[in-house]
Amino acid sequence: MNYKIVLLGLLTASLQACSQQNPQQSTTQTNNQNMQYKKLTPDEERVIVNKGTEAPFTGKYVNTTAKGEYVCKRCGTPLFYSKDKFPSECGWPSFDDAIPGAVKQTPDADGMRTEITCMHCGAHLGHVFTGEHFTAKDTRYCVNSISMDFIPLDSNKTSK
Repeated sequence: MNYKIVLLGLLTASLQACSQQNPQQSTTQTNNQNMQYKKLTPDEERVIVNKGTEAPFTGKYVNTTAKGEYVCKRCGTPLFYSKDKFPSECGWPSFDDAIPGAVKQTPDADGMRTEITCMHCGAHLGHVFTGEHFTAKDTRYCVNSISMDFIPLDSNKTSK
């Protein structure tokens, strides 16, 4: 008889433990559900969500030289400062540095490149390359214009 009571107690405790959500997991799910993203056009979604690439030399920021900052098109997180942009002639905006903590680097599925995404919302930005000797930092963040918005310096006092 005591054996059945012990088993019933263990079973009840197990069921209660399984039915309770992990607080960290619950918070993450809630945060993701509450995160507000900018509505994207089909072309923006193809690149930002589905990891596509815009055609070279077609993006609106390829030749931009104005001072300001580039922010994530999807969530508005600042990603790059104009002072780090340089003319690489590759067909996409190029930066030799990102704002610290703003861009995540992940080995690409092809095993040959490194994808860059917005650290805040995971939006696909492009790829990062090293060893090309374009600048003293020897790094090129190759970014799809369609993945970013540009905020001119005069409209954002914190831009560099």
